[in-house]
Amino acid sequence: MPVRTGFAYGAFAALLLLSPALAQVSDDVVKIGVLTDMNGPASTPTGQGSVTAAQMAVDDFGGKVLGKPVTVIVGDHQLKPDIGGALARRWYDVDQVDLIVDVPVSAVGLAVQNVANEKKKLFITHSTLAADFHGKFCSPYTMQWVIDTRSLAVGTAQEVVKRGGDSWFFITDDYAFGHSLERDASAVITKMGGKVLGSVRPPFATPDLSSFVLQAQASKAKIIGIAAGPPNNGNEIKTGGEFGIFKGGQQMAALLALITDIHSLGLPAAQGLLLTTSYYWDMDDKTREWSKRYFAKMNRMPTMWQAGVYSSVMVYLKAIQEAGTDEPLKVAAKMQEKPVEDFFSRNGKLRDDGLMVHDLWLVQVKTPEESKYPWDYYKILSKISGEEAFGPPDPVCPLVKK
Repeated sequence: MPVRTGFAYGAFAALLLLSPALAQVSDDVVKIGVLTDMNGPASTPTGQGSVTAAQMAVDDFGGKVLGKPVTVIVGDHQLKPDIGGALARRWYDVDQVDLIVDVPVSAVGLAVQNVANEKKKLFITHSTLAADFHGKFCSPYTMQWVIDTRSLAVGTAQEVVKRGGDSWFFITDDYAFGHSLERDASAVITKMGGKVLGSVRPPFATPDLSSFVLQAQASKAKIIGIAAGPPNNGNEIKTGGEFGIFKGGQQMAALLALITDIHSLGLPAAQGLLLTTSYYWDMDDKTREWSKRYFAKMNRMPTMWQAGVYSSVMVYLKAIQEAGTDEPLKVAAKMQEKPVEDFFSRNGKLRDDGLMVHDLWLVQVKTPEESKYPWDYYKILSKISGEEAFGPPDPVCPLVKK
């Protein structure tokens, strides 16, 4: 073969390798499945808002990656692990879904994680909070993007104790999620020289929480810790306001509360509440710009979970573009290479154990008089570094470099 001909073939082959049309995208489409709660108690902070956030990321990216279309599909797991697991299996096996996102409730998230591991497909959770997700159950195919039980409990307890809230009484949901929050927060409180005066444990979805709130009030603890999720957390905060807890000089600290919870409660009931969040729409120009675009579609401001869905989908698509393939482990490795710095994440880094570590914020809910416009709900009290809140990787995770 003449030299010039050989050179021409070589150049042509190089162009083929670089061509987006011949990039390695399975089934010639990148398919993202938002597996969420569309009608139940988690549907407001996740649900259609998470679907909208995922679609916004796809649209902002241009609707294609490596020359192939990106599509978003939706499934409702109804907060049931068996339904969530079955949907994930069908999506991976039959519908050729490349990535599943969202998945509120830890039991459902862990069920989906099992399927993702088995099928060797990617799963990024935003509203599954169990720290075991990146601990003993960690996997190279799964990531936890927004927050976990440890960061919520530790971040809130640490910052509140620093500010003088050194005696606590917990109202704790009587299941694994609530127990985990109370345990992690209590460890920080006692380590910092504070005291835990006691706790009460109402069952999930208790209709009348008055007796539990009264016991907490009678404890005279400076801080009443709400170690609960919906619906108990909102009802406890509302009942506490009705019983004059804030006016009596005590404070309530919610180890899990979202801006949609505050909106539902209203400022007269929620004012003074302390909580930790990884995102607030009115924090700076970047958060406001994205959140106002989201508001135009949903008529409400996003939760940290919904903002996190957009962030992770955008990082995922960029990683496919840079890796030249949608092969799961190559994409995951590419996602870990760069800091995650966007409107959602400050000082973010996707660790080897699959946890995306980033800064959090201790905030206090404003009084009605302090709020100047719709959804103006939070005063930012302090920043909590990701390293402090999330802590070091759990050595039980086999992915953690020893």
